[in-house]
Amino acid sequence: MTSEQNTRYFSRQELESMGFRRLGRDVLISRTTRIYDPEYVAIGDHSIVDDFCVLSGNLQIGRNVHIAHGCRVIAGREGVLMDDFSGLAFGVTIFAQSDDYTGEALTNPTVPMQYRKIARARVELGRHVIIGAGTVVFPGVIFAEGSSVGACSMVTKSTDAWAVYVGVPAKKVRERSRRMLQLENEYLQNEGGVEPVPPRSLAPQVA
Repeated sequence: MTSEQNTRYFSRQELESMGFRRLGRDVLISRTTRIYDPEYVAIGDHSIVDDFCVLSGNLQIGRNVHIAHGCRVIAGREGVLMDDFSGLAFGVTIFAQSDDYTGEALTNPTVPMQYRKIARARVELGRHVIIGAGTVVFPGVIFAEGSSVGACSMVTKSTDAWAVYVGVPAKKVRERSRRMLQLENEYLQNEGGVEPVPPRSLAPQVA
């Protein structure tokens, strides 16, 4: 680590003492990030979590994943998966659970659970998914491999692979280039002959 990294990010020894479910190589996590229940958090190689983020619940982060400043990933028990080479830009919020806003139940954690109605569903980001700054993601959204979302969007439904989405609510606007798959191969081979994980189908999971 550089001297700047030594002051900005937790040391390897500090990270290991937190008791993560899995901690890959060369992981950087800002000292200003709040991580709740790290025993439920798995982080792959070369991933970075930057300043003022909040990570909470059952969270699985792949390799070469970037979570930018001010992101909030509220995974709950349902979980959030961020697969390899995925990323969140500044101020993205992902919810795997949410109160009922219809008025049919009370809201917020100050009241007992029997008076509340919580929507719970796993969120998954496939490989090479990127979500633009200020975007909000609702429970149950599955981002297929290579899909991307423009800044300040609201994502309520799952996406198609290699498509670009934008808006409130987010809608598909065009196809996305797949050239990054070639660049991924070059990067992994230069790193030491590591083969990329084949694309896999991500299916929604209902709470």
